[in-house]
Amino acid sequence: MNRSCSSNAYLWLMNFFVLSVTVRSQLTPDFYMTTCPDLFRIVRREVQNALKIEMRIGASLLRLHFHDCFVNGCDGSVLLDGDDDSEKLAAPNLNSARGFEVIDTIKSSVESACSGVVSCADILAIAARDSVLLLGRRDGLVSNGTLANLALPSPFDTLDTIISKFNNVGLNLKDVVTLSGSHTIGRARCTFFSNRLFNFSGTGAPDSTIETNMLTELQNLCPQNGDGNKTSVLDPNSVDLFDNHYFKNLLNGKGLLGSDQILFSSDEATATTKPLVQFYSENERNFLVEFPYAMIKMGNINPLTGSDGEIRKNCRVVNS
Repeated sequence: MNRSCSSNAYLWLMNFFVLSVTVRSQLTPDFYMTTCPDLFRIVRREVQNALKIEMRIGASLLRLHFHDCFVNGCDGSVLLDGDDDSEKLAAPNLNSARGFEVIDTIKSSVESACSGVVSCADILAIAARDSVLLLGRRDGLVSNGTLANLALPSPFDTLDTIISKFNNVGLNLKDVVTLSGSHTIGRARCTFFSNRLFNFSGTGAPDSTIETNMLTELQNLCPQNGDGNKTSVLDPNSVDLFDNHYFKNLLNGKGLLGSDQILFSSDEATATTKPLVQFYSENERNFLVEFPYAMIKMGNINPLTGSDGEIRKNCRVVNS
C-alpha cells in the first residue's frame, strides 16, 4: 500500500471511529461540548505541530495512553512526576515512555481556553488519536511504579503471561492481537530486543524465528555490549504508516520484539493468536475496523468519573 492509500485508510479509520462507536460507562464523546467546545481543535493543532517536528511522536502518544490504562485504569497517572516508585520510572517506561512535553503543551493551551475543565487523562486519550470519543475521565492521585512493573506487558513475557495481563484488565485474546497491531508504527530500543540476537534464552544462538537478513541488520545495529538506546523501526515495511504490514511481518519472521513474533511463531500461538494474525495479514480493512473498538475498550478500563479523582492543573503533579 502506498503512502496516499495508507493515509486515506487512517483517515477512514478515524471517520469510522467518529460515526460508529457506542458510549459505555459514564464516558461520552460530547462530554466537553459546552464546557470546552474548542477542545478537539486545540489538541489536534498541537499534535499536528508535534508531528511536523517528529513523526514518531504519534506512536509515542499511542503507547503512552496504553501504558496509562494498564495501571489503575486510564487516569493519567503515567504523566505524574514522582519518586522511584512512580510509573514514569518503572522499568517498562524508564528511558522509553515519550511525549510528556507534548501533553504539557496541549494542557497549557487547553487551560488557556477552558481552565480547570479538561482532565489530563482525557487529553492523553485525545492526543493518542484513538480514544477520542469517549471522554469524561478524571485524573488519578497516585502513580504506582510497582504495579506498572507487574501489570504492563513486557517484550520478554511469554504469550501466556501477555494474555493473562490483558485478561486482568478485562481485555481478551482478540484484543491482544488487535492492539499489538499498533506496532505498525513507532520504534523500539535495542535493549528491548537484543536478547534475541546472539544468545537467545541461553542457547548460544540467535532466536531462530528471526528472518536471516533482518537478523544481520539488527546485529549490526545492536552489537553485543553495544548502545542499548539505539532504536529500530517496529515495522520496516511501512514506517509511519498505519496499516496491516505488522501482521505480514510476523508471517515472515520480521517481528522486532519477542512479544510480537510469539503471536505467530510460538507453540502457544497455534491455538490462540496465530489464526487472527493470519487473518489480519490478509484483511487490512477488518483490522482497521476492529482496532478502534479495541482501543475504546482499553480506554474504558476503570476510568475515574463523577467526583472521583480530580482535574489537574499541571499534568505532572496532583493539585495542592
